[in-house]
Amino acid sequence: MAMALNLSPSHSAIPSFHSFSSNGVSSPLLSLRIASFPSGHHVSLLHLSNCRPKPLIQVKAQAHSPSSDGGDGNKSGGFGGGGDGGSGGDGGDGDAGERNRKEAILALVNLGRSIESLPKDLASAIEAGHIPGSIVYRFAELEKSPIFRWLLGFGGFKERLLADDLFLAKVAMECGVGIFTKTAAEYERRRENFVKELDFVIADVVMAVIADFMLVWLPAPTVSLRPPLAVSAGPIAKFFHNCPDNAFQVALAGTSYSFIQRVGAIMRNGAKLFAVGTSASLVGTAATNALIKARKALDKNFAGEVEDVPIVSTSVAYGVYMAVSSNLRYQLLAGVIEQRILEPLLHQHKLLLSALCFAVRTGNTFLGSLMWVDYARWVGIQKVRE
Repeated sequence: MAMALNLSPSHSAIPSFHSFSSNGVSSPLLSLRIASFPSGHHVSLLHLSNCRPKPLIQVKAQAHSPSSDGGDGNKSGGFGGGGDGGSGGDGGDGDAGERNRKEAILALVNLGRSIESLPKDLASAIEAGHIPGSIVYRFAELEKSPIFRWLLGFGGFKERLLADDLFLAKVAMECGVGIFTKTAAEYERRRENFVKELDFVIADVVMAVIADFMLVWLPAPTVSLRPPLAVSAGPIAKFFHNCPDNAFQVALAGTSYSFIQRVGAIMRNGAKLFAVGTSASLVGTAATNALIKARKALDKNFAGEVEDVPIVSTSVAYGVYMAVSSNLRYQLLAGVIEQRILEPLLHQHKLLLSALCFAVRTGNTFLGSLMWVDYARWVGIQKVRE
């Protein structure tokens, strides 16, 4: 159902959501606040809900004042990552949420969409005032692509694509160049020992390729659509639930993260990357040892030139390396270099932005490979062969 509202030359309508209860049934109520508006404007409102019973329309006339628009636009709300762990004044929480809700509703009106056409988690975030209009527009743009529309059906991809529409391209960059840059870095460090230490090279490359996807996935900035935790959840679970996915990511309007929450993001991602790195190393070193044994069986001279890679110590060392070096490098890359520096400068030049992201990520991957070889030799899990 659609309706049109003609306003007099001196009035405007500012929409907001309220709740109306009739006979024990809760129903959304769209409230229009009439304020001063330039002359000659016509406003069309689309019915945003198909729920039963049908929503009512209430029109309130009041004088326009600065406070009726939500107050100071620089105030930010207090929820952090889908909760309420952020900081902010009590008035700022409601003001920011109200502004986000207005922006999102008007974006839906402009797009000719109903809120029921959105995924449930996104619709809930809009109604809660957590999502500004810019995210609604980005979602509509992404839906135009069949691939992105399919990926938006998965919560993790949805949160990352809404925060960064180049996320999928960055995954392809990282995984695509990873095997080549890591092999080149191995050769740069080992030089004449490259062939002699081929078992180490294979283990390193296998570990790196398995881990590359997670290195993009975990530190990527997100638009949090997670539902609130259960009331019975412990304080530790609540704390990490409210932390951002990237310690340096830009907070949306109505969201703020404390310094402790951003430190918590580094700790949480570090723990996850330790598990990923250790698991990837177990797979890589096990595959390398199997290859070494196969070569020993076929070539008797090869038996004296190589030794099995220590699985447990190598796996733990690689997990620590991922949790510390890789964690910090990729958090800085995604949250500072890309989101805070490159994207604001080049957001209208996607091709150039993609090229620079490719260059920066390639350099970061190569640097990480060099650092891993030095670290592995430093802790003693790999030795220089004469």
